Amino acid sequence: MGINDTQGECKYKETTENPIILDFSKCKCLGEIHKVFKKKFGLPEYYGENPDALWDCLRYLFYNEKKTVEIYNFNSLEKTLKEATAELLEVLDDIAEETPNFSYKIIS
Repeated sequence: MGINDTQGECKYKETTENPIILDFSKCKCLGEIHKVFKKKFGLPEYYGENPDALWDCLRYLFYNEKKTVEIYNFNSLEKTLKEATAELLEVLDDIAEETPNFSYKIIS
């Protein structure tokens, strides 16, 4: 099975939204944060819901197209959830550093 698996398990869904809006207002646990990432970035079914898996899925996603991500309601997350989500934002920092076509900002 490869990236274009006919079952759809390994296939990325096209992301046409720009900017990509990540809204964490309804997130009460880290799993819900990962669901937002998975849906908005069109991540495949095998996405492992951890920082390493996020890196693996996103590191080449933005080479051909300029994308901006806007993050809403990060600052209103509970402290422990905010700390756990910060690890995912570090991945976005790394992607932005390596890929000139990608940037993100925390709006609220």
